Amino acid sequence: MVPPIAGLIDGLAIQNTVGVFIVAFQGVCALFMTGAIIHKTRQVGNWSSVMRRFRRDFDTSANVLSIYFERRKDGRTPVEALYRASCERLLKLIQPEARARMYDSSFLPQDAALSPREIALVDSACERMLGKQLLSLDSGMGLISTCVSLTPMLGLLGTVWGVLDAFGDMEPGAAMMQKLAPSISAALVTTVIGLIIAIPGVAAYNWLNAGIRKLSEMLESMADEVCGRIACEFQGKGN
Repeated sequence: MVPPIAGLIDGLAIQNTVGVFIVAFQGVCALFMTGAIIHKTRQVGNWSSVMRRFRRDFDTSANVLSIYFERRKDGRTPVEALYRASCERLLKLIQPEARARMYDSSFLPQDAALSPREIALVDSACERMLGKQLLSLDSGMGLISTCVSLTPMLGLLGTVWGVLDAFGDMEPGAAMMQKLAPSISAALVTTVIGLIIAIPGVAAYNWLNAGIRKLSEMLESMADEVCGRIACEFQGKGN
């Protein structure tokens, strides 16, 4: 009995031009997909860790701006970018004198209070950044999805093309099985390779998608918390 891997190698060795091109393209897709999966896995793990740590620090901070004044240059992860955008919009609405005193100390002066309309503007800035960061969470997933879908379809194309070639090359009166068996075996190789690439790709895509959904929920919760604290700590000015 011939081992499956040996049959796969033999099939690769007798591929026609179209089959060779398809297998090569499938290999390129596999490389891009693997790179995207590795990058996205690291990114999701890092962002999840940063988000949990940031939420812990935010919940124990003296006021909503405390972390901003301590880490003014941070903003590389979605949660930091969302928080920073909200704080910067908030500070622009505060009177210059009050804002200057806030930079020098951690307390919130009485004249830093905002009107409901101004608080709504901060909420709007937070929502815009939330939408932008939710899109950034999905970056790279389209490439993985495309490769997962494309590789088996290319494999099917290679198989159909190879079978057509095999029947087209048959001579009248030739022994059918002796003529067709090697060609059909070679034609099936592209489908096998496509499935080998797509199956782990689907598993990785679903696993990453679950992680991204969890991050999205955490980010939305953080946006609500930031807006809520801003409303509680800065409301007070009349309409």
